[in-house]
Amino acid sequence: MVGKNLESSVSESTVVIDICDLKKSYRLGDMEVPILHGIDLCVKKGEFVAIMGPSGSGKSTLMNMIGCLDRPTSGKVVLMGKDTCSVSDNELAELRGFEIGFVFQSFNLIPRLSAYENVLLPTYSNSKKGHDAPQRAKDLLKLVGLDDRMYHRPTELSGGQRQRVAIARSMINEPSLILADEPTGNLDSKTSEEILGIFSELHRKGCTIIMITHDPEMQKYVDRVVLIKDGYINNN
Repeated sequence: MVGKNLESSVSESTVVIDICDLKKSYRLGDMEVPILHGIDLCVKKGEFVAIMGPSGSGKSTLMNMIGCLDRPTSGKVVLMGKDTCSVSDNELAELRGFEIGFVFQSFNLIPRLSAYENVLLPTYSNSKKGHDAPQRAKDLLKLVGLDDRMYHRPTELSGGQRQRVAIARSMINEPSLILADEPTGNLDSKTSEEILGIFSELHRKGCTIIMITHDPEMQKYVDRVVLIKDGYINNN
């Protein structure tokens, strides 16, 4: 059952993400433009962390580093004890597929697929051995309150319902980390509260969550706020 799979001890000190002296620059013509400057960040199992900052602060670049979507210029990003900077692209894709569940502002659902099929989608390329993915997909949709809408397509769902599907999809492979990028950015305030309530419940069950946001209201839902500005970070 989903509850049993999600339950874990929040008191455990297992480090999920360990970032050390992370620097990232991009080339712009003949110039090298620094974006992140020697960032250190550690997130332990069961934490709910908000990374906050204004536009252009570097939080999206940091999200790409945490999510193994890009590699740093220097420094280390260690996910569940594995140095993501020293593995091959194939190993990185596998690590990303199994260890990280993504939730995006724009939902990123496939229009022609039902909610149930969208939740199952990550298992087509990354499926754990002995994992009953079809049953878990149904359990997850029930967990987010969509058991009566699981065969509806995204166009038949509200924005909040689509984001619930995206949250269920992020958990299908039982990842070590849920990485949410502005998950309430396209939602009204009432629906945003409902979605944040789901994240809070997942956190209560032991999920480790990192949320990228610019919304100060997020502070009342999380364990810790990490502020980033001009590529520099301060841990609260």
